Amino acid sequence: MMLDELKEELIVNKVGGRFKLSTLIQKRMVALNTGAKPMIDARGMTDKMAIVIQEILQDKIYLDAAGHIQVANATMMANIPGAYPGMPGAAPPVPGSAAQATDE
Repeated sequence: MMLDELKEELIVNKVGGRFKLSTLIQKRMVALNTGAKPMIDARGMTDKMAIVIQEILQDKIYLDAAGHIQVANATMMANIPGAYPGMPGAAPPVPGSAAQATDE
């Protein structure tokens, strides 16, 4: 077996199958293309696909059971557009929710 084939099987098994891998890659590429910062040291890397592959191999990102991208380290959430209320891309707060600030 060639090294590339071993790497391919490693990443497919790490993510949980080819469908999950393609979903994770697609969702993360969208995030990077809309302003998310790489979760790895990507200096000198211009290929976003290579960045995503390295993020997966280094256990920086994964898909949860609902098919949403999760970040292995919660402190990295700041790199995801819309991760926090008030950030660009965030959903507006629900009236009456704890996320909504009040002056009372």
